[in-house]
This record gives sequence, C-alpha cells and structure tokens, in this order.
Amino acid sequence: MTDESTARAENARRRVPEARASNPQGFAGEDTPFVRKVLIVTLVVALAYVVYSFAYVLVLAFAALLLGIILRAFVDLVARIPGLPGAAAFYVGLALLVLVIAGFATFFTMTIQGQVRDVFEQLPTAIEAVGDRLGIQDPVERLEERFAAAAGDGTTVMSQAANIGFTLLGGMVDALIVVVAAVYLAFDPALYRRVIVHLFPHEMHARIDGAFVTTGNALKLWFFGQLASMTLVGVLSGAAFWWIGLPAPAALGLIAGVLDFIPFLGPFIGAVPAIVFAFNEGPNTVLWTIGVVVVVQQIEGNVILPLIQRKAVNLAPAFVLFAIVAFGLAWGLLGVFLAVPMAVAIMVFVKMLWIRDTLGEQTSVPGEAEGEDEDGEDGKADASAPERAQG
Repeated sequence: MTDESTARAENARRRVPEARASNPQGFAGEDTPFVRKVLIVTLVVALAYVVYSFAYVLVLAFAALLLGIILRAFVDLVARIPGLPGAAAFYVGLALLVLVIAGFATFFTMTIQGQVRDVFEQLPTAIEAVGDRLGIQDPVERLEERFAAAAGDGTTVMSQAANIGFTLLGGMVDALIVVVAAVYLAFDPALYRRVIVHLFPHEMHARIDGAFVTTGNALKLWFFGQLASMTLVGVLSGAAFWWIGLPAPAALGLIAGVLDFIPFLGPFIGAVPAIVFAFNEGPNTVLWTIGVVVVVQQIEGNVILPLIQRKAVNLAPAFVLFAIVAFGLAWGLLGVFLAVPMAVAIMVFVKMLWIRDTLGEQTSVPGEAEGEDEDGEDGKADASAPERAQG
C-alpha cells in the first residue's frame, strides 16, 4: 500500500506542471483576451492621435493618391496598345498626359486668356453699374476702404504681404510634393497598397486589399464623371452667355465649369461674374442670365448627373453637404475641394468592411466591378476575398 500511495503522489506531482501549462494564468493565460482588448484600445487611441497631429499631411497624401489614380487611369488607356510593355506604357502615358495639359494651356493662352483678363479688367465697371442700379454710391471705393481698414497700418500690410508670400510658397511646395508622390504611386500602386495591407492581421489582408482596389476604382469613376459634368456645364453656360450677348462668354463659361467642381456652392459662385456683367447690360439681360443659370443647373441636376451616376458614383446629397462642411472646417479650402472624393473613399470602406463583412448585410459598392486592378486581378473577385483568405 505504501508503494502504491507513493506512486500516486508521484503521478500527481507530475500532472501538476502539465495542468498549469495547459491552463496558464497571468499575462499569457486567462487574462490574454483582456490584454488584447487593452492593446487594441491603446492602438486605436494612438492612431487617432497620430491622425489628429498629422491631419494636413494625410490630406496631402490623399490628394497625391487621387492624382495618382487619375494618372494611372491614363496610363492604363495607353497600356492597351499591343506590344507595349508595362514600364514603357507608364512613361508613354505620362508623356501624353503632359502633352495634353501643355496643349490645353497653349489653347487657353491663345484664345481664352484675353477674355479672362477682360473679365477682371471690366469687373470694377460692372460693379459700379450694379451699385448705381441699387443706389449704392462708389461701391468700388467702399470695397477698397474696407480692405484698407482691414489691412491696418503699413507694418500690418507688410506682414500680411509676407504671410501671403510664405503661404503661396508653401502652397507651391505642397503642390510639388503631391505631384511627385502621385507619379510614384501611379508607377507601382500595388507596392504601396501591400505595405498598408500588411499592417493588419493576416486574415484581413484580402479584405483590406479588396477595399483599397475598389476605392481606387470608385475614385476613378467619380473623377471622370465629375470631369464630364464640368465640361458640359462649361460648354452650355458659355454658349448661353454668348447667345445672350455677355462679354467674354468663353471665359465666363470656363469659370462656371471649373467652379462646378465644388458641389452646391460652386454653381452659385460661378454664376456671380456673369450676373455682375449682366447688370451692366440692362435688367432684361439680368433676367435672361439668371434664367440661363437656373436652366443649366436644372439640366445638370436632372439630366446630366443621373446619366453619369449610372456609370459613376451616386452619393446622397445630405452626405455630400455634411462632408463639405466637416472637411471645410477641418482643412479649409483644401478640405472643401477634396470633400467629395474623401466621402467616396469613406463610403466604400464603410460598405465593404462594416456593412457587408461585419454586419453581413448585402449592399452594392461602386467600383467593385471595374475590370482589373494593378496586379491583373479581377476587381469583381474581391467580394469573395474573405473566403480566399480563410481557405
């Protein structure tokens, strides 16, 4: 009996370490889920702080990403030429894009630049005419006095001029950084995408990668849709202003088309120069000009945009409005210009990674069926990315 008791005690001592090993305690044991949650919360807070601290840099990075997607879209068109390798297609496409931009700049300089200059030269006279009709004496001088009073003494004027100079220089440097970064992103977008994807757990790689590819396709659709809308608005407005008899109709149409890039506010701001010049022509011209602006905006909202959005990106108007307000308050004019594409990117990520993957709801995502991505993989296959990752 003594030997049997001794054997049982020995076996019990041998099983204790095994039990402890199979059911460990402390940091690596039962508390591991809690520790993981604490680490995740800490990581999220740290990431939020980094985003807040480097928000302007992130906005510049998004601008470079958007420009890189646009450059890549032109390169992909050139890459369809048979027998042209990928690297050569990139350089040829980039050179053709530079030539197109240079050609447009030359056309603008030869044909429209004079009209734009006439618009700014005749604007004070037009403002005087508006003031006379509204009973305001010397409106231009009053505006100059307001600006002089706001500027203050000479020291303030010099300091403000220096600030404006530094602002312009900083803007030029930011633009150069965005352009150079966009070229690098357009040359090999998959490289930078993989770097970001590998920051997430392995089982999420396929889903995150699919979300990035779809976001790029959606932004490309949005840009070309917006470009088509701006072009049609500019052409219709310029033709209508020419028919009414306004001075410099091509320049006024160009202003209306470019400012149409800003949703809601852009069309109204773009119509101001035309209405100001119409006051100089008479009340009937003013009514005709206002009517033309309203008709063009109705055509854009009820005919042009629905046709474009069938192939592009359809955003809820309220969502766009709040995005403009939020990003405008956060980053000023740059945030206003980038509000809609950033809203498109947010919408794609929310639909794919939250509504579809987390909540399990079926939802359509713009850009999901847009051919092949930069790696030659079908964008449509991204919907089954989680299954591929788990398999």
